[in-house]
Amino acid sequence: MEIIITDLTRFSRNDIVCTAGINPANNECVRPLPYLLTDKYRRLNILPGAVLEGEFTERPCAPPHTEDKDYRGDLSFKGPCSAEKFIAILKATESSNVEEGFSIRLTGGEKHIPSLTPPEKSIITLSVNPRDLSIVQDAYKPGKIKVIFSDKSGRTFRYLAITDLGFYNYAEKNTGDNFLRLNDFIHSQEEVYVRLGLSREFTSPDGRNGYWLQVNGIYTFPEYLPELRCHS
Repeated sequence: MEIIITDLTRFSRNDIVCTAGINPANNECVRPLPYLLTDKYRRLNILPGAVLEGEFTERPCAPPHTEDKDYRGDLSFKGPCSAEKFIAILKATESSNVEEGFSIRLTGGEKHIPSLTPPEKSIITLSVNPRDLSIVQDAYKPGKIKVIFSDKSGRTFRYLAITDLGFYNYAEKNTGDNFLRLNDFIHSQEEVYVRLGLSREFTSPDGRNGYWLQVNGIYTFPEYLPELRCHS
């Protein structure tokens, strides 16, 4: 099976990265396990849009992380797909808003889904008005970044964690006015797609337990910033 990588996200551990991708034959989302070693993804220059091929098998997994799949042997890197194919796979998996995508109901400014009511999936694709998304610095953790965006229902999600590896690496190297430049660039684009994911089950310091919304990927069209999609 071939998958097109749509999610390339960071861990607290630096030796591994998490990938997820779409099988273009049926638009199924697949999260390969075990996680990819950082050395390998850098050596092969694997970025969003990369085509990986492997023999995937089902694994017992409870919702919402039903995308988890084991692979036998190794994953083969087949090169990058075209920009046209990448945007086509995002469009093919698009949900109109967060509630529809996860088949849930939210109230207020919720950032998590309680563990007692997990959805049947942990990653969705959203199309967002470019001017309705902004990157902001984390007021409590210098050098970290968050995302604010509104989906097409008009609901606004504030200060979500961003796990997109390209944006994370950018934030480590840039501060201050560079964030203004980043937002100016995003707002100048015609289309923005967000890959919105759910964390593994987690209990926050205030006792809330569940799956926390996080932004796995942000993709702009027709242009992108090369600094966001590189390994240097």
